[in-house]
Amino acid sequence: MKNFLQLDGYFQETVATIVVIATIMVLRMVSAKLIRRYARTSEILEHRTNLVIKYTFMVLNSLGLIALIIIWGVKTEYIFATLSTMLTVIGVAFFAQWSLLSNITSGIILLFSFPFKIGDVIQIHDKDFPIEAEIEDIRAFHTHLRTKEGRVITYPNNLLLQKGISILPGFHEDREFTD
Repeated sequence: MKNFLQLDGYFQETVATIVVIATIMVLRMVSAKLIRRYARTSEILEHRTNLVIKYTFMVLNSLGLIALIIIWGVKTEYIFATLSTMLTVIGVAFFAQWSLLSNITSGIILLFSFPFKIGDVIQIHDKDFPIEAEIEDIRAFHTHLRTKEGRVITYPNNLLLQKGISILPGFHEDREFTD
């Protein structure tokens, strides 16, 4: 009976935790359906749709974690100390690997600005290494290109934004793109 009384002190926090988790699950389902519906009406490829859904889920999960931290009354000085330490380590790592940050930023720009899309045939105007290939996949850090000869080239996203690019008439057969 004594253990039950001790747990009774956390009843509000437990109920609030269940409500937050249920709310996040519902928001994830609703947002995924809304994003897919918008993608269908806008004729956006499924790969890009899945990336947007993944990023949306990351934001919702982060908000849920913040809500749980607040509900359970974690002291703010502990949160700030932990966050500042994490941000310092991440900042040093990104400073040491600035190209990584550049590729992530370029991937986000490519994802949302749509200068070209999966299935487009492009020519990269590079003096030393010109490339003519079909875009197979656009990822967060790099893009997969397939040449006429069938070679797959992994090209960093930041270079795609720095180099001149021409979109050419396609040399590919029409096919379904799946993840």
